[in-house]
Amino acid sequence: LLVIFLTMYLNKIKLFLVISICLIFFFLTYNDVKSQEPKIISGIAKVIDGDTIKIRKNKIRLFGIDAPEKKQQCQKPWLSISFLTFNKNYQCGVTSTIKLKSKISNKFITCKSNNKDRYNRFIAECYKDKTNINRWMVSNGYAVAYRKYSKKFVSDENLAKRDKLGVWAGTFKMPWDWRKNN
Repeated sequence: LLVIFLTMYLNKIKLFLVISICLIFFFLTYNDVKSQEPKIISGIAKVIDGDTIKIRKNKIRLFGIDAPEKKQQCQKPWLSISFLTFNKNYQCGVTSTIKLKSKISNKFITCKSNNKDRYNRFIAECYKDKTNINRWMVSNGYAVAYRKYSKKFVSDENLAKRDKLGVWAGTFKMPWDWRKNN
């Protein structure tokens, strides 16, 4: 009788331990699982700059791209005579912002975010209808692939560079280098 009692008692302890461990594991990993679910933010977009938008109160940094800063100057060909080319400075950061505004300002946009940056902005890929806005900015030369965080848009950048679109028509500093020096 004592042996049966001890066996049942030990089985209950083992069962309790197994259930406790499972519950602890579940609660410890639940937030990790929950945070991997993409957050969908949609609405009318307001453009802040070439890689940042706002939908309602949500600031959104476009994932995988980096656009020239608003005060950044770039150079583009102005006049070509035979083998001689004259360049002129232009505000490529302002151009980038204007191009993004013309594409999405006051339009319904849907963004999918998996995390936030250190400035508490959502990092997201955004879409106008079926057009990936991040990809559109890079493939037209208004932003570059932000290789430090993703290689997703490198092929789009290579095509823009080949076709001399946007900033690739002339010379410029990569936005991250420009920020470092200014």
